[in-house]
Amino acid sequence: MTPDKMLASLGKVSDETEFYTLVPPGYQPGRTKFVIVLGTVMSGLGKGIFSSSLAKVMQDKGFKVAPIKLEGYLNRDSGTLNPYRHGEVFVLDDGMECDMDLGTYERMLNQDLSRLNFCTSGQIFSEVLRKERKGGYLGRDVQMIPHVTGEVKYRLRELAVRSEADIVFVEIGGTVGDVENAYFIEAMRQLAFKEGPNSCCYVALTYVVEPPTLGEQKSKPAQLNIKQLMATGIMPHIIACRAHRPVTRKVQEKLALYSNVPVERVFSMHDMESVYLVPNLLREAGIDQAVMGILALPPADAKCEQQARDVWDGYVARYRAADRPVTIGITGKYTALRDSYASIIQALEHAGTYLGARVRIEWIDSGGVADADVAVRLAEVHGIIVPGGFGVRGVEGKIACVRYARENRMPYLGLCYGFQIAVIEYARNVCGLDGANSTEVDPNAPHPVIDILPEQRKIKELGGNMRLGGQDVELTRGSRAWNLYGQVPTVRLRFRHRYEVEPRYIQPLENGGMVFSGRAPNQPIMQILELPADQHPCFFATQAHAELTSRPLEPDPLFVELVRAAMVFAGVADESDRPTAARTAPCG
Repeated sequence: MTPDKMLASLGKVSDETEFYTLVPPGYQPGRTKFVIVLGTVMSGLGKGIFSSSLAKVMQDKGFKVAPIKLEGYLNRDSGTLNPYRHGEVFVLDDGMECDMDLGTYERMLNQDLSRLNFCTSGQIFSEVLRKERKGGYLGRDVQMIPHVTGEVKYRLRELAVRSEADIVFVEIGGTVGDVENAYFIEAMRQLAFKEGPNSCCYVALTYVVEPPTLGEQKSKPAQLNIKQLMATGIMPHIIACRAHRPVTRKVQEKLALYSNVPVERVFSMHDMESVYLVPNLLREAGIDQAVMGILALPPADAKCEQQARDVWDGYVARYRAADRPVTIGITGKYTALRDSYASIIQALEHAGTYLGARVRIEWIDSGGVADADVAVRLAEVHGIIVPGGFGVRGVEGKIACVRYARENRMPYLGLCYGFQIAVIEYARNVCGLDGANSTEVDPNAPHPVIDILPEQRKIKELGGNMRLGGQDVELTRGSRAWNLYGQVPTVRLRFRHRYEVEPRYIQPLENGGMVFSGRAPNQPIMQILELPADQHPCFFATQAHAELTSRPLEPDPLFVELVRAAMVFAGVADESDRPTAARTAPCG
């Protein structure tokens, strides 16, 4: 059926029945199960961590899983959100700018996700209004119920069909009390009604407070908020309790009594030193077996599960055994909120675990760094990262840090903006291009070594006007980057930027000693730079966000090399302590 015919048929269906159900072609009711995770008390508790960990556990059993994040805000994507308000913007391979939880899913499940896995209210309402304008609802006034809720259910079913998932994990952003989440929650209630028994498992993630003045855990906020969820018609099957310390049996019993949830399904999700320890926490609590029963799933493939667990347990064992201390400084302007750099934090953990290092992060606000005090500010670090960012604030502080790292042979890794900063610093202080800058910072710079991409100059709207998503990078044979990535001709990395090295300055920079070892195929776009080994032990930068594709079992090679060189700089390793290419690490 063509889209227009499908839209025309909706008016008749909508006009004659209240059971408005828009189903994508190929969808089989009952084939796919749904696990729905909702938050109570407060946001930011780790719904994504819980959902992705449970999805990982079920994946290990041999089930095919697919996650989706439902966000209540009206933005079509996360691209224009300030990191201080919503954490980092995670970019998928297809260019979708989305919530940081999608990064958690990709890392935990070792999957590349797509725009099908992320949905905002802006997307839902835009689609409903598009259909309304095309006459898709003739004969009916368009309402939140059934049309908007119907669109939400359609998105979940579309993901089920396209991914061929056995289980779709649905995470609803924010909390139950948020006005913008009301129609999402209603759609989830309807979903179970339409799909039938054993189709949906509802999980309520809540928060158990422990006021310092009392010294004991209190469950009343959790009780009240779970009752608020139950008032919407959703009866949770599982309650996950976030807390600083393990939740006491007394609290678990209280929550069980007030929610009709068996106490063995009231689970303590207390603070752990790594998110990658949560899957085993779930297994130990028997939550996976509870889900199997609630959804009436067939028995798991025991051999497949044991093999997957062995691989994951190996990572956990290496993480716990890592004991060689090293400190990496992150020089940025969003350092007051750690979630702004969530993927970098995770990538450093992946690399540290791979190398047996315990990586500590020193947060350095680039706005407070100057040439006069940079040595003092960096005295305790063994390597530096300048991450991505936009705007003018803190630029000179970042340049000062890069110059210090280059001149003092301190390991350096630049990511996106950090690539551009490295080019500016090198142009000024090595190539003698006084006043070199980015036109983003100084539109009248005498040497605009960084300028806006030519194809972006005619785009006026702020949203979606960047080079986004996965791109192939051609590696220069024999270069340091080529060796790090396993001597392959190309590697795929993810990008999110508007500015690039101005092509007419590529040759002067190369004449000055900078090596552009990664380039866009058939375009004069520089994507990885390095300094020769005889000039610097570890000086790399990439226009890509290499942190976005790092995985626990497959750490990004640039991060591995940074941490390895920092260990040498710190005196806890030597040059002979060099692993094989990180991309050959075992992958589950």
